[in-house]
Amino acid sequence: MTKLVAIDIGGTSIKFALWDGSNLQHVQHQPTPKTLDAFYTVLHDGFVAVRGDEEVAGVAISSPGSVNKETGVIEGASAIEYIHNFPIQPKLEALFGLPVSLENDANCAALAELAAGAGVGKQSLLFLVIGTGVGGAVVLNGKIWHGAHLYGGEFGYMLMHDGQTLSNLVSPVNLAQRFSAQIGHPISGKEVFDLADSGDVPAQQAVQEVVDTLAQAIFNLQYAFDPELVVIGGAISANDHFLAQVRQSIAKVKATVEIGTITPQLVPCAYLGEANLRGAVADFLQDK
Repeated sequence: MTKLVAIDIGGTSIKFALWDGSNLQHVQHQPTPKTLDAFYTVLHDGFVAVRGDEEVAGVAISSPGSVNKETGVIEGASAIEYIHNFPIQPKLEALFGLPVSLENDANCAALAELAAGAGVGKQSLLFLVIGTGVGGAVVLNGKIWHGAHLYGGEFGYMLMHDGQTLSNLVSPVNLAQRFSAQIGHPISGKEVFDLADSGDVPAQQAVQEVVDTLAQAIFNLQYAFDPELVVIGGAISANDHFLAQVRQSIAKVKATVEIGTITPQLVPCAYLGEANLRGAVADFLQDK
């Protein structure tokens, strides 16, 4: 039974937990610091606090950015600028005195679903995280497919229509901005969905545009990767009505493609708050 300390690095807070071999224990949160030196201090103190007297085999970390597992460098960019573009993994191993695994946060969330969530028993899945933008992960043969440039799963970059990306068209944040401009006062994405559910016609039209765009993207991805499962993550995954609408729209897309015989299997994620921590553990166990 492998015991680990799991860490989820986020833009506003860092989560720590002890993995006891089957469950997360002693989950704690600390604000994400502003400097690298303070970051190392927070990581060390959080590690000590959740480990207690337990003997652990290593530290499993979920991180923003494009994690290069060959070099131990977090490439790309994120809200935490100081963690990028230098060999941070050896620094962390020296800090903890233990082996350290690093993986991108969306990839970790996908691994959590694969290990003990919506993707149990599957060997291939696509994981779409819908939030401020659209990110995600590709799992092939039970492992993350990072891509030649570490952009595997960056579905939000896809151009859809009118030169707009999937992130621009589908994100609830961007939906709220468009609808706020239309009605002349600020409104949140959740409020747009609530208005649509209450029968507001302009809101229903705005949500339907999101639904149809996402359905088209998922249909295209199904035929590009042919996964067993498409898992939806982010807060919107809890909206059963929205997912039902997406499934209906996928069926309409399929009906227009005469040679298309596959209906993507769309399911919500099983984990939200613990996904990155659980996935970091799964990544460590795969790597080490």
